[in-house]
Amino acid sequence: MSSATVNIYEAKTQLSRLVDQAAAGEDVVIGRGGKPVARLTRLSPAKREISFGVLKGKVKVAADFDSPLPEAVLAEFEGR
Repeated sequence: MSSATVNIYEAKTQLSRLVDQAAAGEDVVIGRGGKPVARLTRLSPAKREISFGVLKGKVKVAADFDSPLPEAVLAEFEGR
């Protein structure tokens, strides 16, 4: 990730271009009097919060879900 440095006046007049640069992954450092004072950078997408139990009571798993398949069903899978 590269970093460009601009003065405040340039940042004011070229903000749209600088935002495009930041969105493309390039940090833009804004300086005042030759000293860096701020950084314009791309935001990371917000992480979705995990909600446990959303489907509680809505999904039913059969008691024999892990039982061997009937021979006829196995034959269909195997192309017999």
